[in-house]
Amino acid sequence: MRTKTFTAALILGALCALFHHTPLHAQHETASDLLDGETAFKASCANCHGPDGDQIQGIDIGRGRLRRPMTDAELVQTILTGIPNTPMPATQMSPAQASQVVAYLRARWASISATTLVGDAARGKTLFDTKGDCASCHRVQGAGSGLGPDLTTIGAARTAAELQRALTDPNAQVQPQDRYYRVTLNDGTQVEGRLLSHDTFSVHLLDSNQRLRAFSKADLREAAFITSPMPSYATTLTAQELTDLVSYLSSLRTR
Repeated sequence: MRTKTFTAALILGALCALFHHTPLHAQHETASDLLDGETAFKASCANCHGPDGDQIQGIDIGRGRLRRPMTDAELVQTILTGIPNTPMPATQMSPAQASQVVAYLRARWASISATTLVGDAARGKTLFDTKGDCASCHRVQGAGSGLGPDLTTIGAARTAAELQRALTDPNAQVQPQDRYYRVTLNDGTQVEGRLLSHDTFSVHLLDSNQRLRAFSKADLREAAFITSPMPSYATTLTAQELTDLVSYLSSLRTR
């Protein structure tokens, strides 16, 4: 199944860019090509450049900030052959795959250039600790709660778009290790928590009091996944506050 993180706005921005800023041959790129380009970027480029393309000093390929302007053909050639005497290696991509990566990057640049808000990580950190009350569920570098996923390196694993979506629609794309589960014992008692593991005979949860709980399935009347308890910040934070919070979360990359 193709990734759902590539939004309609990004595709629309890509189409505008393709018709107004790129050579005629690029006009035939499709949404499928752009999704394939995103997949190839994450598989081959994000390890060094980061999921948002901004982890190498002086270069932000996620926002089109290169050391010099480059044509599509030059970008494709760079992806294929690398840059001699630098850490940038050649790849095993085909020319078609490299072209899809370039189309994806151009789409990102077109989408981001239309956005006027700029995030501030320091303000985002304050929101994380205060209005957002994020530390009541999440931990960063040992500080906070272990009820939800540890966010110490979340910026290295998720793009800014994915982080924003998680903040505004928490149940849209829950990672397997972050799913919540409810068990109902034979006596009617219910226990909910983050699912740690389950097999044919047992279920292990981290409950709302951060206690490890183990249950034998023979003692359960029912067991099922439930929605994430994380609230949506779509209406409780302003657009600027969301951007600031995403900027802070994107900065969390090392322990």
